[in-house]
Amino acid sequence: MTARRRVIVNADDFGQSPGINHGVVRAHEQGIVTSASLMVRWPAAAEAAAYAREHPALSLGLHVDLSEWVYRDGAWVPLYEVVPTEDAQAVRGEAWRQLAEFRRLTGIDPTHIDSHQHVHRDEPTRSILIDLARRIEVPLRHCCSEVTYCGEFYGQTADGASLPGRVTTDALMRVLAALPPGVTELGCHPGIGEDLDTMYLKEREEEVKVLCDPRVRIALDDLRIDLGSFGRNGFDRRGSLS
Repeated sequence: MTARRRVIVNADDFGQSPGINHGVVRAHEQGIVTSASLMVRWPAAAEAAAYAREHPALSLGLHVDLSEWVYRDGAWVPLYEVVPTEDAQAVRGEAWRQLAEFRRLTGIDPTHIDSHQHVHRDEPTRSILIDLARRIEVPLRHCCSEVTYCGEFYGQTADGASLPGRVTTDALMRVLAALPPGVTELGCHPGIGEDLDTMYLKEREEEVKVLCDPRVRIALDDLRIDLGSFGRNGFDRRGSLS
């Protein structure tokens, strides 16, 4: 018998701006988004946390935010830096500060942890976030054997060139069809409007349209893929299927 497939559709950057909040909310209420990762440092974080408190079906993780880089004039340059990512002590202190702020805003622990622009794939951030996730017993993206991460639904190349064909309904259905057995976290970045200085902007509205397209939910049913989320909506606090 073929193992069942389950997908968690997780929206990154929740709380970074009102426009991103609106996109995440629409993609959750009208589409297939089941989970989000909260950026606690931004003014719109309180609004996002309030929504999540009132809508517990949306699992809410911590999107650790240490920096953002953009590709301009042929090179990657920092848009902002919270702490130097090579400074282990500074990274550790900032990660725990952001966890404390998450708890203050939401009143609970996150259901999962990941990081802005996947900075925790590199040391020392990787080891620091592995330790943090273990201490509060939640899965960490890329480091949880129970959950495979898929970032194929993304409309740019590694150097920021637009790939509009990657954020279409047909493209998303192809991604879903190719998911492996077991549990997959499918990353997405919905948003509405242009209220943020970021390299990935116009693609966000296209993502909202696709995530809310009824054909996608029909495809999930046809492919016999279960739609789930982190936390009490599908996983225990160690990241295993419940």
